Amino acid sequence: MNKDQVKGRIEEAKGKVKEVTGKVLDDKGMEVEGNVQKNVGKGRAGFGDLKDDLKKNK
Repeated sequence: MNKDQVKGRIEEAKGKVKEVTGKVLDDKGMEVEGNVQKNVGKGRAGFGDLKDDLKKNK
């Protein structure tokens, strides 16, 4: 697992927590911010997965 995969998964988890907290507190701003952070984390993790696949196929 490379650093992009790890950091992406961490950001994804933090975003999910923030999103759920926003829902519980009825704070739309926090909910949206968490959703964005979660999706950015997914993107970074996906980029890390792609890098890992390319490295394995060389």
